[in-house]
Amino acid sequence: MREADNDEIDLRCPQIVADNAAMGLRLRGIFGRGGTEIGVARATQLKNRQKLSPSTLRRMVSYFARHKVDKNGRNSGNEEDPSAGYIAWLLWGGDEGRAWALGVKQKIGNAPDI
Repeated sequence: MREADNDEIDLRCPQIVADNAAMGLRLRGIFGRGGTEIGVARATQLKNRQKLSPSTLRRMVSYFARHKVDKNGRNSGNEEDPSAGYIAWLLWGGDEGRAWALGVKQKIGNAPDI
């Protein structure tokens, strides 16, 4: 990826992804489960719509690939009694975070962090 190309790619998540991450943080606070400290750090970055590095976007794609089974767990999507996997999924931006990360990864390819 050329540097000029990097200027055109927005590495800040869409608002819906930030909202999902904020919901994940809220649910984790209420229920005391879901996600790791890395997931909480990612959610904080997403909630604040910070510019992410290319390597962080690739880690997001890897997270979603490894954890897509969490969406099949009991109480996934239930905000009254959410599963730990559902909360973790939200911390990383939820379904919209997955779609956004995949799209950005296609654009940035193997670009190094700047």
